[in-house]
Amino acid sequence: MKRNIFRLTLASLGILSIVACTDLELEDTDSVSREAGSGEFTGVSNVESSLDNAYNAIQSHLQTQENLYALQEVTSDELVVPTRGTDWGDNGVWRTLHQHTWDATHRFVLNTWNNFNSSVYSLTEIIETPSATPQQIAEAKTLRAFSMFWIIDLFGQVPFRGVDEGPSVSPSVMNRTEAFNFALTDLQEALPDLPTSGPGADTDRASKALAHFLLAKMYLNKHIFTGTGTAAPEDMTQVVNHVDAIAEDGFALQSGFFEIFEPSVDVSDTEIIFRTNYGADTRMWSTLHYNQGTPGNTAGGWNGFSTLAEFYDLFEGDPQINVPGSGQEERRGFVPLSGNTASAGELDADEDGMEDGSYIGYGFLINQQYAMDGSELTDRTGNPLIFTKELPGLVGNNERTGIRVLKYHPSDGAFPPNLVVFRYADALLMKAEAIHRGGTSSETALGLVNDLREIRGATPLDGLTDQDLLDERGRELYIEFTRRQDQIRFGTYTGTWAFKDNTEAFRVLFPIPATALTSNPNLVQNEGY
Repeated sequence: MKRNIFRLTLASLGILSIVACTDLELEDTDSVSREAGSGEFTGVSNVESSLDNAYNAIQSHLQTQENLYALQEVTSDELVVPTRGTDWGDNGVWRTLHQHTWDATHRFVLNTWNNFNSSVYSLTEIIETPSATPQQIAEAKTLRAFSMFWIIDLFGQVPFRGVDEGPSVSPSVMNRTEAFNFALTDLQEALPDLPTSGPGADTDRASKALAHFLLAKMYLNKHIFTGTGTAAPEDMTQVVNHVDAIAEDGFALQSGFFEIFEPSVDVSDTEIIFRTNYGADTRMWSTLHYNQGTPGNTAGGWNGFSTLAEFYDLFEGDPQINVPGSGQEERRGFVPLSGNTASAGELDADEDGMEDGSYIGYGFLINQQYAMDGSELTDRTGNPLIFTKELPGLVGNNERTGIRVLKYHPSDGAFPPNLVVFRYADALLMKAEAIHRGGTSSETALGLVNDLREIRGATPLDGLTDQDLLDERGRELYIEFTRRQDQIRFGTYTGTWAFKDNTEAFRVLFPIPATALTSNPNLVQNEGY
């Protein structure tokens, strides 16, 4: 059963990694290397097993705090990974992302390029297998479009190898518009043969709703991907139509913001459109302090990821405090003043009568943090564990600087499954943005945004600007792979924010990795690199 965390906690107080990456060995081809086969390609030997492997590969691309997640979130105004002493130095890989000074040798750039290009090729093999069923082909095309979507977004060009081409043939390269049209065709062709799956356990597989979501996301970003610079009303209407199709399959907003990210998934989870079955642990432990642990992870967090004061201030409520009753909207979360008495056996692994991890807050953790009995937590040297709003810089930090960000929660276990990839609130905000940009609908953009704000316990807006839409997406979708892309679409990504003053326009794309350029002469380095 889902717990209404925010309201139950307020009521009670009122009464009182696995990191997976794919470094593919490079030979004479692009980043996807395959052994030369003998004769013509005849198909994979077991389509269903290969499709399962493809889903597992997608999961591995998403679950780590590095690679895609780092490129989408740490390069934005939403997340920062400050170096604390020697912790999180890592030869500057995190700092260069935040400062927009990365180059073509950055390992997260290479890993992300390798990961999704590898998936494109593996899925092409499934699609070209004669024995594959229409549904298997449709699922593979949807996952191939998903993989291409990220390559298009991040790199602006996509190498493509046919299944009959051996390592001696350099893969052809699609430009951004060609790749966009290719992925769009994949999704359109897949739709009729995908299953119609509503909310529930099947959301870890491709469905019509997932294809509609990807189509909406593609059309929303079309003017960026194809370089026109201006959203066409007909494309925005396509966004509206695809989001409406998602709603027809039973997806909708749901109350209880943090319950969306709990491990259990059933028909009551009307928000979740696509998820993976593993990987939420990296979203928890990468941000929590070493002394914030659970019976399943007594070592505690990794004490890294934080947010900037400016991003925290986007949320409604007293900006200097975030405990229950301080006037905050639900999405900002709260810092509990003590733990909760266990209400179910599975929430009390150490059988101490208290709900595991319930002394750790939700959302944005700021100021003093508390132990299960309400006493003040300390850092490893005995200082009060006070998470500060301001950071001294990207270096020179102690264990306590920076507001921590937490959607997935240790109360649900040390390694909870259910990493949410796409959900309905994003679709609703895409629809609102599309209407705002000229799409046709019987609804208004302001009405849709206020529907969301009402269910999240936030005050309705009186009007709607571009900045309002970007801010609302930030408040709803933080740490969900969206922020960089949103900032690019709204024109703020090449601006400045704390500890980032580089305004180079070419940074809207990442470089083609140096090793990929060496191995495939058809690739051309992106401008500026």
